[in-house]
Amino acid sequence: MAAETDSPDPTSSLLAFFGSELRRVRTEARKSQGETAKLAHTTQAMISYVEAAKRVPSEDLARDLDLAFGTGGHFGRLYPLVVKFVYPDWFVPYIEFEREATSIRVFDSQVICGLLQTEEYARAILANGRPDRLEDLVAARMTRQDLFVRDAPPRTWFIMDEYALTRSFIEPGARKRQLEHLLKAGEHPRTVIQVVPHDAPVHPGLEGPFSLLGFEAGADVLHVDGFSQGRTALDPSEVSNAVYAYDLIRATALSPQATANLIRSHLKELGP
Repeated sequence: MAAETDSPDPTSSLLAFFGSELRRVRTEARKSQGETAKLAHTTQAMISYVEAAKRVPSEDLARDLDLAFGTGGHFGRLYPLVVKFVYPDWFVPYIEFEREATSIRVFDSQVICGLLQTEEYARAILANGRPDRLEDLVAARMTRQDLFVRDAPPRTWFIMDEYALTRSFIEPGARKRQLEHLLKAGEHPRTVIQVVPHDAPVHPGLEGPFSLLGFEAGADVLHVDGFSQGRTALDPSEVSNAVYAYDLIRATALSPQATANLIRSHLKELGP
């Protein structure tokens, strides 16, 4: 069970304001975080994270909080403002697709995929651009990983270049924890992780990272990362080309078991 935490300064961000409002309403109703979680069909940990501005509330949670406390749509009206605040406009459609996806295939060449990052790894990546709202960006990235704890999580397939494992922009302890997290994630029956080794031949992934989302109904969606912003594509021919490219990369990568062994070898290099 997560500990109840103090809310951050509500004037610091819209995410912090939502959290402070939840804490205020909950306190006035004389409800604990655990009691609130039961009323809102979530977990005590999630209530704690939202109040501490460490997670972005979902639309369902905002609705359930309004129903639980009879707040007349207060949290529902705050929700779109929070989402607009924490995610760039161009990224919001992808976030919505990602939440509905039943399968997710990702290739990354430079860094470990955001869905597999530890909080400290994500903070180091995001801090590089010296953003004004670092903690909000970290919270937004970690929130995306909540899809792994859904009742029916999507099937996920992650391929990355070995270079992503060996980059040393974080201190050895944090890097070790990130690699351990990768090993644990790869043990989940609905998640596959593969690495393209340093000595692999030329493959389509050299052109850059991309993601493919599949759905129970409807066509796949492609997302291509870029320098200033990404691009979500729906064109069938472009998506088809990306699927073929992903298959070629997958054929070049190590098997999941060989990948786990490679990760362990890098862990061993970091020492006990």
